[in-house]
Amino acid sequence: MFSKVIIAEDIDGLNFAVKQALKELDIPDEEMDYAKYCDDALLKIKGALQNNTPYELLITDLSFKEDYRKETQKLHSGEELIEAVKKEQPNIKIIAFSIEDRPYRIKSLFEKYEIDAFVMKGRNSIPELKQAITTVSESDKKYVSPNLSHVLQDKTANEIDAYDLDLIKQLSLGITQDEMEAKFKELGITPNSKSTIEKRINKLKINFKANNTVHLIAIAKDLGLV
Repeated sequence: MFSKVIIAEDIDGLNFAVKQALKELDIPDEEMDYAKYCDDALLKIKGALQNNTPYELLITDLSFKEDYRKETQKLHSGEELIEAVKKEQPNIKIIAFSIEDRPYRIKSLFEKYEIDAFVMKGRNSIPELKQAITTVSESDKKYVSPNLSHVLQDKTANEIDAYDLDLIKQLSLGITQDEMEAKFKELGITPNSKSTIEKRINKLKINFKANNTVHLIAIAKDLGLV
């Protein structure tokens, strides 16, 4: 079982519920830490690493409300926090705890950000969270809330990988297909040849039955891909 855990959650009631779940798993209260903001969570994780007392598990929501510090905030979502934490501490275990239910977004958390578990907030979320913590602490197996287990099995979802998500994201930001090769090289994303990018975009149009790139972006936004 984990000996040091940090929770990133901006709702006090849920923080308390997660704390109780950890206590029931015999994790000492003094070994639990909390952060209501993504930037604060990252600072604590960096500090623990510098002190040679790293956290073993991060439990994080995906959505955080902006506050009066929004002008100085660098991280605005759970995904951004997860990505930043992975760069600092690649081996930390991560459980996403969220109301999110869109298959593509959940799948991208596993594919792109390499999280270890996803627990959907709801009526049975605390028992599921306890099961997720136990699963990822005792093995390298991934855990997904039972009512979302189809997400990683869904054929359509499995046809979309992290590369496709990066491609859709850049298209949504206004990068044209002709500019994509240079942009991917700048970002260090491979493969980045013009022919590969063209084939992938065409495949995405077929998968989503999109008439053109603009239509593809609109569909992707509706599905929560961007």
